[in-house]
Amino acid sequence: MTPLLFIEMTAVVVSALYGILLAARKGMDVMGVFTVAFAVAFGGGTLRDLFLDRNPLFWIGNPHYPVIVFVISLLSGLILGHLRRIRPLLPLPDALGMALFTLTGTAYAADAGTSAFVAVMLGVITGTFGGVLGDLLCNELPSLFIPSPLNATCAFTGAWLYLGLLKIDVPERYALVAGILLIVAFRLAAIRWNWTLPAVREVTGKGPRP
Repeated sequence: MTPLLFIEMTAVVVSALYGILLAARKGMDVMGVFTVAFAVAFGGGTLRDLFLDRNPLFWIGNPHYPVIVFVISLLSGLILGHLRRIRPLLPLPDALGMALFTLTGTAYAADAGTSAFVAVMLGVITGTFGGVLGDLLCNELPSLFIPSPLNATCAFTGAWLYLGLLKIDVPERYALVAGILLIVAFRLAAIRWNWTLPAVREVTGKGPRP
């Protein structure tokens, strides 16, 4: 198994766990848990593959991925039964899954011959869009689109670090590790200290009276 495939499979598992925690917070049944876990694990990578015209989609080409998510979802009741608190567990699988998917997405896009900027953007989509789908399925406004602890910014920064290290001939495995560590640390710090981007609001004012 290549490093990228190992990272991708790990990302699927971690993201599925994050999706399970999201669904459990809403009190969903096993079907709901599997649906949310599936969307979080495969949403971003599916969109990336569609943009890059990669066939088959990554989870269809690796049919054990959906099976892994299905089994984890079936065991979710057992897993969650040993957890007293759900919310405090969300940041770590969220950050790790985003980091792993961001870098695999960036690598696949770069291998497809895209420019560095497009590769980074597709990496960010891979790393964050699954979470957007998970929030929507849980009837929540996606945190990616509102003032909240930095999310896509962390993925964007880590993807550039990965490509920059490759540019100066750092071995890929070290570039991947560096990118993952930066994204995870950046994301957890953003949550811890509530680092956000400013909201863009329409400027309104009273006009002259007629």
